[in-house]
This record gives sequence, C-alpha cells and structure tokens, in this order.
Amino acid sequence: MQKLFDEVASLDKRCCEEFFLSEDILMEHAAGGMAGYIRSNFKKGLKVIIVCGSGNNGADGIALARLLHAEYDTSIFYAKKPASKMALLQQKRSLGIGVKECAKLQECDVLVDAIVGTGFSGEFSDAIASLIEEMNALRAFKIACDIPSGYKFAADVTLTMGALKKSMFMDSAKEFVGEIKVINLGVSREIYEKQSCWNLLDLDDLKLPNRVKKDSHKGSYGHLGVASGEKSGASIMSALAALKFGAGLVTLVGYEDIQIPHTLMYSHEVPKNATALALGMGLGAEFSQIELNKFLDNNLTLVADADILSLPIILEILKREGVVVTPHAKEFVSLLKVTKLADITTEELQKNRFKYAEEFCKAYPHVTLILKGANVVIAKGDEFYINPHGKASLAKGGSGDVLTGLIGALLAQGYAPLNAAINASLAHTKLALNYAGTDFSLTPDDLIEEISKL
Repeated sequence: MQKLFDEVASLDKRCCEEFFLSEDILMEHAAGGMAGYIRSNFKKGLKVIIVCGSGNNGADGIALARLLHAEYDTSIFYAKKPASKMALLQQKRSLGIGVKECAKLQECDVLVDAIVGTGFSGEFSDAIASLIEEMNALRAFKIACDIPSGYKFAADVTLTMGALKKSMFMDSAKEFVGEIKVINLGVSREIYEKQSCWNLLDLDDLKLPNRVKKDSHKGSYGHLGVASGEKSGASIMSALAALKFGAGLVTLVGYEDIQIPHTLMYSHEVPKNATALALGMGLGAEFSQIELNKFLDNNLTLVADADILSLPIILEILKREGVVVTPHAKEFVSLLKVTKLADITTEELQKNRFKYAEEFCKAYPHVTLILKGANVVIAKGDEFYINPHGKASLAKGGSGDVLTGLIGALLAQGYAPLNAAINASLAHTKLALNYAGTDFSLTPDDLIEEISKL
C-alpha cells in the first residue's frame, strides 16, 4: 500500500525548511533519478529528445539532458523558452557543457515530456496541443517527467517526483500515465511523505479467505442471502461467485420459481441463519415495496448494487450499519441526486470522482463506498483507497455482479465492510489479470472459474 497526495509542493517545502535541502538539490535528484532509469533500460548512444517547457518541469528536463549528454545522443526541444529561475539556471548549465538544442521534433529512441507538471491547470494553447499530438505520434519509448503534461501525453512510463499524486489515478489519466515509478528527491519516501487519508492498493495487499480452523462446518463460513429479481441471471452470477469465494451457504431469495444451479439454494424469505445480504443485481421491478421491506427487516450486513441504488428505499438502507454500496459512475450520479448531495452529470463526476467520493463519505461516514471505474475508489469515513489494477476486459455485463458476490461472501464470513470491499475489489481485478484468454473474451463465468486459482 502506498500513500497518495493532492499536491507535493508542501512536501518539497518541508524538505527545504526542515531538512535543509535546496530547490536545486531536489531538482538534481529528480534529474538523476530519471537519468538512472534511462541508463538502466536503454543502451548508450541512443537518440534521446527531451521536450521542455518554461517552468520547473522543463528545468527538470534540461537537467536530465545535461546528465545524459556524454552517454546518449541527447537534444532539447523547447516547447516554450525557459522562464523560471531554475529553468534559466539549468539552461545555462546545459549550454555550458554543449547540450544540443533542436529546432524541431525528430524520430528518436527515447522521448521525454517535460513541458508542464502538477502546477499546470487550464487548457493548452493550440500550438502546445498540436506539439503533444506530434509527440504522441512518434515511435519512440515515451517517458513523462513527474506527470504526463496535462494528461494528454501518452507515456509508456511516468517518473514521478517524491511521491504519488492522486491526479494520476483519475479514470481519464489511465490512458496516459503508463507504468508509474517514484523518484526519490534526496530523502527516502518514508521521510519525504507525511500522513495521508488516501492510499493506493497493491496486489500484495490482498488477503484471501483462509480456512485455518479444522473443527468447522458449512455454518462456520456464513450464509449469504442474495435477492433474485427480474433478471435472475445477475443474482445467480453473484451467488455463484460468493459460494466460490468461501461463503459456506448461499441462498437466492425471490418470489418467482426459477431454474438455479444445483449448488445454490432458493427461498421466498431470508434464511433465519443468514449472516449477510446482497441486493440490487438485476432487481428490476420484481420486488414490491412490501417484499423489499421484508427482505430488509433485519440487522444483517448488506451489499447494495445496481437497481436498488436509484430507488427511494436506498435512503433507508443508507441508515443501516454495515452497508457497502457499489455504484458505477452513472449509478453514483443517481445516488448523489437521491441523497440530495449533488445534481451533476456523469461527465462532471468523472472529472471530480475523488471530490464527490469524499462528500458522500462525509454525509454517510458509516457506509462503505465502492465507486467502480477504470480505477476503483473504495472508501469509508475518512479512509480512502484506490485500486488501480482493473483491466478493460472487465468492461462487460456481469462483471459487477461477480464483484458484488465476492463482497457478499466476505461479509457473510464476518469481514468488516471496508475490509470486505478492499479485498473483494483486489480479488476481482486479480481474476481479470490472471485470465489467460483475450481481453475481449472475458466473461463473468471466466471470472468465477478463476477464483479457485487465486
């Protein structure tokens, strides 16, 4: 698990004030870290072009050019002329040892984007936007200095300075950041970083169900009740995933007789020995208000997904202790509207996912949120986590139903809601990563089959 930060300017300032490291020293370490990456991964003599802006991100790039000058065919292309104090100083140094400055972009082996960093906001000029398009079209291996400029440069790797930035894990950034590596700035990350309520999950953080007690039976591992609605296939997929993920018993609860797999049970009411519930997947209009009230007439932990999130009864569900809600973007917009927290478009949400996740958790600090997307946000109260390991292969109907089943299985086995959400989300993405078939062929059945191989 790694910490995430809104900004690192305050961390840089702390390095200068408390550790007596100058801005120049920090920059030299940034450039040295990037140079070390290039030396470790590319043969000497290859052609390297570094595209620099006018500020300190550009200054990092100019310093990098100086460090590579004797070992690589290195050139600087200026998107804008140096203007900041550090950029002017680094240019003076680079010219002093003869670093080349090129008048136009050329094909190269390594292309470094050092146009703008985290301080940039707003829109690019037409000239810069056109330049970044030209950079993206080159066949070179592409490296972003600190962040891809404006999250428009399509990097193969981002070498970020000091610590991880939250903005790198917006859904829209996933197309551009590539692999992310952190460069130390003269002190280790343990010293450089401060406390943060936002964290990035690693796959190694996954803790799978572990049946260590020898004297146990099916009741020892919980009983999940799954609401079976209008589209019963969704609830069946959730139930099968839950059974595969360790729940001792799984019962579909519905009011129509349906064909179900022989490994599942079916009932017209919540089993008396149920330890958790799952509700919403394919629900449609199958349950009347009376039937919903009956299903919820208990104090069991609950995972609420899909259709239930836009119904008025969600306001009552959100009052319960031990609730996990699992909306995708469109469903979260609906949930925000129902709760009167915000009336926004899906596009606005996607630009401000972290903000609205925080606002929801402030209003409902006892509820665990899983905001699905390219990067999954998992949160409760003032604890926030991002799971960045999802693949495009999961963008298929039924994938979310499997996730709900995984969460329900852990709730049934006694996991605390936040712990269940974190581990289920990590398991869900790991199932897709482990799948040996093509990205486009992955189905919910494949995900369920992969559970036994975790």
